[in-house]
Amino acid sequence: MRLPRRPRLLLPVAIALVAIVALFFLFSGIYTDYLWFDAIDYIPVFSGVLLTEIVLFLIGALLMVGIVGGNMLLAFRTRPMFGPAMFGGGSGADRYRMAIDPHRKLIFIVGMAMIGLFAGSSLAGQWPTWMQFVNGEPFGKTDEQFKMDISFFTFELPFIEMVLNFLFTAVIIATILAAITHYLYGGFRLQSPGVHASRAARVHLSVLVGVFVLLKAVAYWFDRFALVFSERGFVNGASYTDINAVLPAKTILAIIALICAVLFFAGVFRPGGMLPGVSLGLLVLSAVLIGGVYPLLVEQFQVKPNQQGKEAAFIGRNITATRDAYKIGDAEITPYTAEADPSKVQVNGDASVSGVRLLDPALVSATYEQTQRIRGFYAFSDQLDVDRYPDSTGKLVDHIIGVRELTGPPQGQNNWINRHLVYTHGYGIVTAPGNKVDSGGLPDYDAKNMPVTGPLASSTALKESRIYFGEHESNQQYAIAGGNPSRPQELDYPETGGTGQANTTYTGAGGVPVGSFVNRLFYAAKYGEVNILLSGDINDNSKILYERNPRQRIQKVAPFLTLDSNPYPAIVDGRVTWIVDAYTTSNAYPYSQSESLGEMTRDLSTDRSRVIAQQPQDKINYIRNSVKATVDAYDGTVTLYGWDANDPILKTWSKAFPGVIRPAAEMSQDLRAHVRYPEDLFKVQRYTLSRYHITDAAAFYSGQDFWNVPNDPSQGDRNIKQPPYYLTTTMPGGQPTFSLTTTFVPREGPNLAAFMAVDSTAGPNYGKLRVLRMPSNTPIPGPGQAQNSFQSRFAGELNLLGVGASAVRYGNLLTLPYAGGLVYIEPVYIQVAAGGGQEPYPILQRVLVSFGSKIGVDRTLEGALAQVFGGEQQTQTDENAQQENKPTENNQAATALSTAISEAEKAYDDAQKALQTDPPNWVEYGKAQQRLDDALEKLKTAGAQPVPSAGPTATPSATPSATPTATPTGSPAPSPTGG
Repeated sequence: MRLPRRPRLLLPVAIALVAIVALFFLFSGIYTDYLWFDAIDYIPVFSGVLLTEIVLFLIGALLMVGIVGGNMLLAFRTRPMFGPAMFGGGSGADRYRMAIDPHRKLIFIVGMAMIGLFAGSSLAGQWPTWMQFVNGEPFGKTDEQFKMDISFFTFELPFIEMVLNFLFTAVIIATILAAITHYLYGGFRLQSPGVHASRAARVHLSVLVGVFVLLKAVAYWFDRFALVFSERGFVNGASYTDINAVLPAKTILAIIALICAVLFFAGVFRPGGMLPGVSLGLLVLSAVLIGGVYPLLVEQFQVKPNQQGKEAAFIGRNITATRDAYKIGDAEITPYTAEADPSKVQVNGDASVSGVRLLDPALVSATYEQTQRIRGFYAFSDQLDVDRYPDSTGKLVDHIIGVRELTGPPQGQNNWINRHLVYTHGYGIVTAPGNKVDSGGLPDYDAKNMPVTGPLASSTALKESRIYFGEHESNQQYAIAGGNPSRPQELDYPETGGTGQANTTYTGAGGVPVGSFVNRLFYAAKYGEVNILLSGDINDNSKILYERNPRQRIQKVAPFLTLDSNPYPAIVDGRVTWIVDAYTTSNAYPYSQSESLGEMTRDLSTDRSRVIAQQPQDKINYIRNSVKATVDAYDGTVTLYGWDANDPILKTWSKAFPGVIRPAAEMSQDLRAHVRYPEDLFKVQRYTLSRYHITDAAAFYSGQDFWNVPNDPSQGDRNIKQPPYYLTTTMPGGQPTFSLTTTFVPREGPNLAAFMAVDSTAGPNYGKLRVLRMPSNTPIPGPGQAQNSFQSRFAGELNLLGVGASAVRYGNLLTLPYAGGLVYIEPVYIQVAAGGGQEPYPILQRVLVSFGSKIGVDRTLEGALAQVFGGEQQTQTDENAQQENKPTENNQAATALSTAISEAEKAYDDAQKALQTDPPNWVEYGKAQQRLDDALEKLKTAGAQPVPSAGPTATPSATPSATPTATPTGSPAPSPTGG
């Protein structure tokens, strides 16, 4: 039945319209990407990647269509002249042929288009492999087995494997479709007593199978080189079995496959199926016996009974390669006696820990939120950052820094204009020295408020405080800024007079102009938002800002880099600048141990599975911090600085994209002063050093001296690793240096095994890994043990602080070398529920210090240190012994105890009243806290241990989102929201 003429005409018109719309949206995506790259001056990346993808797409599509389509056409043209009748009548294939034959051209064209599309897209996605192949720079090092430059394994071998996989796929598809074509058009029949094929069909399929076997011979040959990545042995890399069984087997199999290919080609000239059958049987049998059974026998009967001796040389290769690939070969490991008796050390004049950072960037985020958010539509990151800035004397001090970012319009005002044209940016940076608080236990801000005021804002000459580009999820949305300068529309910051808000108009260089109809049309299509096209608030001065998250922005500019999970803000040359560390990574470094980047970096502060722009390649065995990237928080300018000029992978990408990576010498001195050692790289290195600090193969095999990164002690039984901490550290014999630090414990046991720090200040010692190794015969308390000692010793006193609607929160447990030993320092916060609708937030109230078996607690670090090293406090054992000798009844002490408790309760009540005012009366709160301290001191003097009625021990927590579970009344404490 034929369709009426009009429907037959409508169908191609509908198809054409669908195609036009699809092409329009495809072009709009490409065109807007071009505008974005052009606006930030990175057209070479856009054009380089796009042109490479187009060329690879065309090559892949044409090659696949040529191989597959050519073989199908050949099968059709060599069909038997007399059709199926030559084999004695019809078959089931006749029905299929009769159904397909009238439409064979259309089916062929559509099928080839689909195959070409998928093949081209697949090959286009391999553009990094192609670019590294054509631009590969030598490493200047050779592998242990084949003595070839490592660049062959990193850049060339992946490309060869890509080509072989493509050809294998093409030949397999061509063979299947050619066989189907021969079958449909009578080239062969599946009928008793066997397969009957025409000579043309037999020759054609023999050649195709011969080509496949020939490719297999080539693949076997290059498989030999891939053995350097083998996972068969005790460690990654070619093992004893690989070198002594698999390597010769691969060589033999390559020769056998070559012979089999020749036999298949010989079938072209010799009729019958004997030669192809023999060749196929020989290939399969060889692969099973030589490639599978023989290596298995060697592994089972030679290696496993003597694995330590057989694998020693190959374990040594793995150790050397891994230490080089992860850049830990130069780590300086020093034995450290770690004196544990404070009475045996001299601390006079030792101020190496006097200015240590006490503010916990995770806990005080809630404090920043409640005291500096100003309005409910601003927020700070859940994890603030640590940097260093000068104090009033000009001395560099660790600072806690946060950016006040916009969350979006207030509830009920979230319309398109407010969301995209009015609430366009955050405002201001808030900083506080990490080593001190004010009289109320709050951060002593030196940059705060809106507009930004404070000593640091003045000393750093902060010229631009607006935050158009930031980490908050609101930056996933676009903003249209600029507009009419004579009628500012964008909310700048709240103010007390006039309309209650100050407005501004964006004048930055960043953003894509959307004044023209064409640009507005394509962005309306990109975001599916007709208001972009119709709004009268958009004019010739308007710019659209998108990709505003610093990591996303850099990832789009440099898709060949792996980014650190923690961008951090800094005041650089008078502007707020995001600094992001970027890595060159590979999983193709011979003999190096391959690990999951996510697993190596996962701890309390980082989970890469939640990181934006997560890299698809998670397994790595090589990493370098090759690039320092910056994003201007106001105009979004992205700058990439080459930090490791000797990295061959960076050299390769610099060659592929000339001019994109700038020399590190172009960094300003102000920017260089804020460069720090990246967290993720340090986590990868500590994970690797936990095993690869051992360089002897036999000791590595036994594993008895392996280390672990300790679990975070504030998380109880949760198996979450303790994060490294940025703080100023003084290593033995050195000077105070801004460092990134961590600890290790033995694989079995809670004691401290080692302490590691890396110099994070740009200079000659930047990146120097220093490890203090504890004596194996002297038990030094580990972080978990120190935390338990703190909680058991001061649980009652600290719990008494957390009365009413408050809860005890433990901050970072810091470990530092001090006075020939190791000192643990932990701040303790009281999370108070303030009035005026504010959420609970932590206030620093105590500092705990532990050195060996002595513990001190005080409002200040200096006071706690004095208790430990000044002889004021006995060890807990001595104290318990003294308590046993005291009279069980003492009326005078009981009276003093009762009075002290009453004074403590009165001071607490006064403190709560001070917090209930709006705004809170911090002066009166500070006075009440001082009286509470005095009462607690009287409790100590009276020889009292806090009574059970003070409440159970408060459950520690290290993150603002955790809910404290105990208060003195036994009722749940309020949970902080974290903003």
